[in-house]
Amino acid sequence: MFSLSVMSCKQTPATSNDPTTANDSTVVEASVPTVDWAKNATIYEVNLRQFSQEGTFKAVEQQLTRLKELGVDILWIMPIYPISKENQRTLPGNPYAVEDYKAVNPEFGTLADFKDLVKQAHDLGMRVILDWVPNHTGRSHSWVKQHPDWYTKINGKMSPPINDEGKVTDRPDVLNLNYKNPEVKAAMTDAMQFWVRECDIDGYRCEVAGFVPDDFWANLRPKLDSIKPVFMLAEWEDKPEHFKECFNMNYAWRMHQLMKMIAKGKRPATSIDSLLAFNQKRFPRWYYQMQFTQNHDENAWTGTGTELFGNGVDAFTVLAFTFDGMPLVYNGMESNLSKRLKFYEKDPIYWGNYSKTDFYKTLLTLKHRNRALWNGQAGGPLIKIPTEKDDKVYAFYRQQENDRVVVIVNLSPTPQTIRLNGDGFEGVYTEVFSRQPSELRNSLTFALKPWEYKVYTN
Repeated sequence: MFSLSVMSCKQTPATSNDPTTANDSTVVEASVPTVDWAKNATIYEVNLRQFSQEGTFKAVEQQLTRLKELGVDILWIMPIYPISKENQRTLPGNPYAVEDYKAVNPEFGTLADFKDLVKQAHDLGMRVILDWVPNHTGRSHSWVKQHPDWYTKINGKMSPPINDEGKVTDRPDVLNLNYKNPEVKAAMTDAMQFWVRECDIDGYRCEVAGFVPDDFWANLRPKLDSIKPVFMLAEWEDKPEHFKECFNMNYAWRMHQLMKMIAKGKRPATSIDSLLAFNQKRFPRWYYQMQFTQNHDENAWTGTGTELFGNGVDAFTVLAFTFDGMPLVYNGMESNLSKRLKFYEKDPIYWGNYSKTDFYKTLLTLKHRNRALWNGQAGGPLIKIPTEKDDKVYAFYRQQENDRVVVIVNLSPTPQTIRLNGDGFEGVYTEVFSRQPSELRNSLTFALKPWEYKVYTN
């Protein structure tokens, strides 16, 4: 289960004290098709307001070639719709308080500008998915006056969103939609079809997907696919049935929470083994999870990469980007994003000299080229390499056909000397960051500096 933050759209597992457990152990088999182009794809989140000084579609379009060269395949663009101004904490306001599902926020440009952005991205071989907010609307949405029966009511009054504990959240700028009314489902489906049909987008990232009834998603997916095959990302984790009904990928919230605990010394690295086993039992083999160290919620409300992971931020990024799943780059990370971007106000990224570009480009290029790191069934399973320091160092390899990757990460602030044990990983490799050749074998000893990482490819 998840809980909804009273401050934002952020979700975190309610079982965050133990990210390797859940109340529901449902396992589902695959039934939703996944587009072929996603099999080795990477994803990049664009916070339009903060991406540039201009904060426009045109400004993003000017950076598409750079993003393509970085290794980006999917652009996830945060909500582009007009913002309801009623009860906003400050202006220009919360982009997740939607006033009109079929219009563009003039802050960002015009509908024609957005269509141009999508076309230019497609011309470069990239895809575009839109952030979608199906659970609630802003208070000044036309539906509030025209269709008051489309909203949840408590004591006769329209209600803000309700969390997983059945409690009303402190969200004064939005109102909760009532999906028991079939007209809500029809209107939401029509709006989601609009952007696929009119702008040729490639799918959606769906806000708090678990708060929307499962039957809505099951009925929606074929209607979108009838226009074009789409890719669907759920902002949720604890509903495996989502993979049966509609979605191709969800959030790796448990992995993210666990990495933060390890970084702070609250969990040993061996906890990753428990989480991996948990996920393998819980989800179908083909499932995708989005792996990340930052996103707009974590950055705005919890902390920067350095705040969350300290000096180990690169080590945990390497782990996340080579783990089972699709890696997310939040805009600005390639320039060592060092501040929390404001959620409600204009607060543009300082790009500087793109100091982390080579780091991310190396990881994303490896993702593209080495089939062992591909997503879902296209990639190889993660196989642990035991060491004498498994509580501090996480070592594993992945292999798909003749492609193999070996990853060794010191997840501690102290030097560690380890010996690799086992077999299956032996061979001659190139370390991707130093580009130095190495031969790996059983009983090979490594002396690792604090937070040091090594990634080998054959």
